[in-house]
Amino acid sequence: MLTAIVGVNWGDEGKGRMVDLLSEDYDVVCRYQGGNNAGHTVVNNRGKFILNLLPSGILREGVVNVMGPGMVIDIEHLNLELRQLAVLGAGPGKDGLVISDRATICMPYDKLQDGLEEDRLADRKFGSTRRGIAPVYADKYMKKALRMGDLLHPEGLKERLRDIVEWKNLTLRSYGAEADSGEMYDWLMKHGEALLPRIKDTTEYLHDAIEKRGANVMFEAQLGALRDIDFGIYPYTSSSTTLAAYAPIGAGVPAHRLDCVVGIMKAYSSCVGEGPFTCEFFGEEAERLRALGGEYGAATGRPRRVGGFDVVASRYGVRVQGATELALTKLDVLSGYGDIPVCTHYEVDGKITDSFPSGGALERAKPVYEYLPGFEGDISGCREFSELPEAARDYVKFCEDAVGCRIKYVSVGAGREQIIVR
Repeated sequence: MLTAIVGVNWGDEGKGRMVDLLSEDYDVVCRYQGGNNAGHTVVNNRGKFILNLLPSGILREGVVNVMGPGMVIDIEHLNLELRQLAVLGAGPGKDGLVISDRATICMPYDKLQDGLEEDRLADRKFGSTRRGIAPVYADKYMKKALRMGDLLHPEGLKERLRDIVEWKNLTLRSYGAEADSGEMYDWLMKHGEALLPRIKDTTEYLHDAIEKRGANVMFEAQLGALRDIDFGIYPYTSSSTTLAAYAPIGAGVPAHRLDCVVGIMKAYSSCVGEGPFTCEFFGEEAERLRALGGEYGAATGRPRRVGGFDVVASRYGVRVQGATELALTKLDVLSGYGDIPVCTHYEVDGKITDSFPSGGALERAKPVYEYLPGFEGDISGCREFSELPEAARDYVKFCEDAVGCRIKYVSVGAGREQIIVR
């Protein structure tokens, strides 16, 4: 079984919690794109964990975690995450983490460039996390990047790095900054050494796992469909492909096909970063929902923008992800909220539409809301769909019918056991 766990919306939908939950039935969990510019939060019997780079299956004993060639890896940050897990007694062990030799290294000069460009843009900024993601993906496609496998050959690395830094400085000097190749080499040696035993050909590793051992593999996405570089709210997107269709490629096994795509969406909407967010609440209404849901970025701590469930955006996200089933997270947050606002259509230039627009039309879109009956009481202890209040069941069914895909999982809390499987 090859399954992708992907976000339907702007990211922050609760993918980490679902990967941690469902990984019990899988042998391998593989992150296939992105870097440490987003966080996956996992709560289990050992506590609360925030993961930026590591796959969310890292907290499951017996599961091998793979960081695929589609990722961009800040090796300093990765070592920090591993040390933090080790202190908590939750490290992956010798064979629990495999890193692709084809994954790209996110360098300090990429982070420097990212921050300098956001400063230059000022109030026109994209909302970058300043962790170097756009610059390092640009380096990759300019064929000016270093890969994890280069760490295995330090002498050749030194010469290649010198040429790359000379090229990168052509850009950095325009900002009044500069990188030093000697310092960059020392950084690579310092933070790369501990990772060397984990660097492997993940194409061969995953192929053998799937074909020879019949392993069940889960592919974990970062961010959501609306942050995809091609199909998202460009240019306010990530710099990688967040869609399920890219999972086998970004993992290193492009010849394999997915059997299942689990799309994750919240019972309301949230968004970190800039760009159009049609269903957004403001003022006291936003503060109330943000507080109820604890909506602050796991990677940055930034307050998330929040709003009602967006049918138009979610239906689009389900479609481009090719979701075969859905998980609805944070339903418990809406308990006691009152009548629940749902954005069912957009108004664009005076016309009502249920299609997700692109470009300038999306920026001009206004939400058209309907209000569904709310529900009361603590639902965090519910384990069967029939145990939910009738209005809560109706809300789930409404969302399911509206986006055109079955909701199989309903999350009623952050804990592993706080889930309803329909």
